[in-house]
Parts: sequence; C-alpha cells; structure tokens
Amino acid sequence: MLVVGGRAGAGKTTVGWEVAALLRRADVSHVVVEGDFLDHVYPAPPAADGPALAERNLGALWVNFARLGHHRLISTNTAAVLPEATPMFPRAMGAGTRIIRVLLTASDATAAERLTRRELGSERDRELRNSAPKARLLEDRAPADTVRVATDGRRVGEIARDVLAATGWA
Repeated sequence: MLVVGGRAGAGKTTVGWEVAALLRRADVSHVVVEGDFLDHVYPAPPAADGPALAERNLGALWVNFARLGHHRLISTNTAAVLPEATPMFPRAMGAGTRIIRVLLTASDATAAERLTRRELGSERDRELRNSAPKARLLEDRAPADTVRVATDGRRVGEIARDVLAATGWA
C-alpha cells in the first residue's frame, strides 16, 4: 500500500492519479482511493466513530478489489502518513499489509498558489489558513521511514516517478 500524505496544496491527489497513470502504462494492476472520501459526511460522526467509519469503508472497498485480484493500493490523504493513522490500513486490508509512506512537501508560497487556483468556492480561506500548520505537524510527526518528496517547481510526472520509485512496483 502506498500512502501519499501532505499539506493542502502539496499535490497529493494529482500525484496519486499520475502514479496510477504510470502504473497503467507499465501494465501493473492497482487501485486508487482518495482517502478524504472514506469518511466525508455531514454531520460528522461522533469523534469515536470518525476513524472507524473510514476503516469500515476502506475494508468494504478492499474486499471487492481483492476479489478482483488486486493487491496494490494508492491512497491519498493529508494525515495518512502519521503513526496514528496507519494502523487502520492492516485492520481494513489484512494483517500482512506493507505500508509505504510518502510525504509530499511544498513551500507556503507554492501551496498558496495551488490552493488559490484550485479552491474556487467558500473553502479557500479555511484551506489557506490550515495548510501551513498542517505542514509543520506532518513534518514533525511523520515516522522516520517516511519518504519525503519535494514538489516546489517540479512537474507532476517527475514527482510521480519519485513517489513510484519508493514502492518498487514498476
């Protein structure tokens, strides 16, 4: 399992889809799951049920993917690289799940520029406010074995190749 984390504006979703495109071109089977979609509900479940909901949803999806013979998952989510987030993956996907953590990094200026282009609705200001503190949290708390990939001034394909290299999948 490849987990791609990073602050808002680091390029997680874009890079995740580009990694998938590289794998398709190499004819390597895989699955992509945008982690935010696993528990994005309103009203939010009680705090005790939040992670459980994402885990249950991932587990239900993974059963279907595994039945089709898949055994590689790309998951993108801001905090998925953190130690408290990763235990859900083996519970949802199986005890032998190997987790490869990649943290995409971006400067404040790069993240702000990307978010200003991407967030056209009412969430922009919130995303801009939360991005820098989240970057510091991720940098401070991501485990030592997390592969860090800088995104500033780089093309998506180049970043995706670096991310994919961390997996050994292609």
